[in-house]
Amino acid sequence: MSPAVLWFRRDLRLDDNPALQAVLDEDHIPIPVYIHEHADGDWPPGEASAWWLHHSLVALKRSLQQRGSDLLIYRGDPGDILPGLMQQTGAGRIAWNRCYEPAAVARDAGIRQSLAEQGYNTSSHSAALLREPRAHLKKDRTPYRVFTPFWKALHRIGPAREVMPVNGPLPAFDTGRLPESLSIDSLDLLPAAGWDKEFHAHWQPGEDGAWETLDSFLDNDLLDYPVQRDIPASSGTSHLSPHLHFGEISPVRIWSSLTGWAASTSSAGAIAATEAYLREIAWREFSYHLLYHFPATALEPMDSRFSAFPWKTGYGAALKRWQNGQTGIPLVDAGMRELWATGYMHNRVRMIVASFLTKNLLIPWQEGARWFWNTLVDADLANNTMGWQWIAGCGADAAPYFRIFNPVLQGEKFDKAGHYIRRWIPELTKLDNRYLHQPWAADPAALADAGITLGKDYPLPVVDLQESRRRALAAWEQIRHLDRI
Repeated sequence: MSPAVLWFRRDLRLDDNPALQAVLDEDHIPIPVYIHEHADGDWPPGEASAWWLHHSLVALKRSLQQRGSDLLIYRGDPGDILPGLMQQTGAGRIAWNRCYEPAAVARDAGIRQSLAEQGYNTSSHSAALLREPRAHLKKDRTPYRVFTPFWKALHRIGPAREVMPVNGPLPAFDTGRLPESLSIDSLDLLPAAGWDKEFHAHWQPGEDGAWETLDSFLDNDLLDYPVQRDIPASSGTSHLSPHLHFGEISPVRIWSSLTGWAASTSSAGAIAATEAYLREIAWREFSYHLLYHFPATALEPMDSRFSAFPWKTGYGAALKRWQNGQTGIPLVDAGMRELWATGYMHNRVRMIVASFLTKNLLIPWQEGARWFWNTLVDADLANNTMGWQWIAGCGADAAPYFRIFNPVLQGEKFDKAGHYIRRWIPELTKLDNRYLHQPWAADPAALADAGITLGKDYPLPVVDLQESRRRALAAWEQIRHLDRI
C-alpha cells in the first residue's frame, strides 16, 4: 500500500468523509494532516470558534489514534508545507474536502495547480454540502437569488450522494520520514483565561459530541421542533450548527438520519417536523450558494442601494452597550449575554438583536457580523453573512427593510413567562412579568418591590424604540428609489 496525504480542514470527522473514502478505496495508507494557517483572507478565526477548533482537533486526533492512525499538526502556509510533506512521505497522492469561502477557493485552486505541475495526483471532494454550488443552479444555469425555489428544487432531488460510513481500523503509517508534528496546544487556540468557563458546560466538540447531539435531538426535540424552535428558553433547537461548521458531522448524514427517522415513524407530525428542520439545513446550503457565487457579499451589501444607506456615525458607545448586553432592552441584553457566556445565541434572538443594531441603532450590519464572528462557536462566514444581510434588508431574498423586530412584543410572545430573560439578566429576576420586557414602563412601586433602580441596577434604554423605528424608516426612504447595480 502506498501513502497518500489526507488534508483535513473543516471536515474534522471520519464518518461520511469522501476524501478519506477516496484514499481508502484506492488502497492507500492515509496520512492525516491538519495545517493551521495564520489567516484566512479578511476573516481569521474568531476566538470562540478557535476554542471549538482546539477541542475538535483533540477529539479527531484521539479518534484516529483509536483506529490505528494519527493526526499530524503543522502551522503555516499549506502551499509551502504540502509539497514538502509529499516529498518526505513518498506520497504521490493527496486528497481533501472542499471549502467554499472566497479566500479558500482561491487558495485551493493554486495549491491544486502547483501540486499537479509537480506530478502529484490531487483530488478535492464534496463533504460540507448536500450539493455543489456550481452544480445546483436554476434552469437557465444561473445561481439562485431567492430561497423558496432553491429549497423546492433541493427538497425534490435531495443530496447528490449517499452516506459513506467508515468502519474498522485504519492502516498505520510510518512517522519516521515526517517532520515532527506540533502539539495542538502549541497552536494557541484557547481564549484568554476565564472567557470560556461556561463553554464546557454547554458543548462537547468533536465527532462523538456531534452524534450525541443528533441522537438527543431525534429522541427528544425533533417532533416538537416546529413550535419549540422559537422559544429561547427551550432546548427545542438542534444545537448542531457548530458541529456542522467544523465538519464533525455532514449535512448528508443529518439528511439521511432525519428522513430515515420520519419514515420509521410514518406520522404526519414527524414528516412535518423533519421538513421544517431540513428547511433550516437548506438555508445553510443557500448561504453557501450565495457566498460562492457572490463572494463580495461577505463585506458588501448584495443590494447595491445600501452602499448609500445613511448609517449612523460616531456609534462607538452604542455599539459597546450592545456588545456588552447593556442596552436597557431586556430581550436584546439577554441574547448578548447568552452569546458571551456560551458562544451561542438562540436563532430567533439573533434576529432580534441584529434588527435592533441595524435598525434601532442604525449601526452598519458589518459591525454586528464581526462581533458574531468573534464570539460564536458556530461562526460560519456564509451563514453569518446571510443572516446579517437578511435582517439588514440588503441581501438576497432579504426580509423587507420595514420589518423591524420589536423586542418588547417579541419577548412577550416568545418568552412570556420571562424564563430566558431571568436566566441571563438576574438583576431583573424579581420584576413583575407585566414590566419584565420593558422595565422603563414600570411604576415606581413595582421597581421598588423588585429592588431595581433604573440607571443603576439596570440601564435605561439606549434608544426609544418607537422613535428609533421612525428614524430607521426615514433612512430607508432615502435609498429605496435608487437603482440597483
